[in-house]
Amino acid sequence: MKYYAVRVGRQPGIYSSWDECKAQVNGYPNAKYKSFTTLEAAKQFMAPEAKATTEQAECVAYVDGSFDQSTFCYSYGVVLFYQQKKYTFSMMLRDPEMMSMRNVAGEIEGAKKAMQFAYDHQCQSLEICYDYAGIENWCTGQWQANKAGTKAYRDFYLQMSQAMQIRFRKIKSHSNHPLNDEADALAKKALGLDG
Repeated sequence: MKYYAVRVGRQPGIYSSWDECKAQVNGYPNAKYKSFTTLEAAKQFMAPEAKATTEQAECVAYVDGSFDQSTFCYSYGVVLFYQQKKYTFSMMLRDPEMMSMRNVAGEIEGAKKAMQFAYDHQCQSLEICYDYAGIENWCTGQWQANKAGTKAYRDFYLQMSQAMQIRFRKIKSHSNHPLNDEADALAKKALGLDG
């Protein structure tokens, strides 16, 4: 007999037929599933530590940033989902301390906006989907936060993470991910730039 473990899908769990498994993963973005010959192996694949990172967060945000070289302004775009509703945010900013970081400055501000929204709505968990590695790495300490802007971002994350679980998901740049593209378009629009 085969066991089909769905770690990321519509309804994560262990299924006894391919058809049941397929219903959970077919067309689901970034689905993670595997077949096993023993129930024990399937349970191991579904281990709590793995499950904890793949459960749907209460709030999910896609963030991106943009930069206009002619004005030295930067911006963010955020596409956020909370309680089955979609929210979009964007803003143009011009902070001399941050503008040397160009579009990264915008992506940082977008991530902060998502954290603030989740905090204001008393969310227990937030997933931030980003395409620039620093969005996660400055928070987790994998990268040293050397600049005033990155230190402030890391400190903001540490403060927010006291109130909720925050996790990160990398989206490959220019991979035509529709929600990441929408966040990018929002950021560009805030600067008056066309996609």
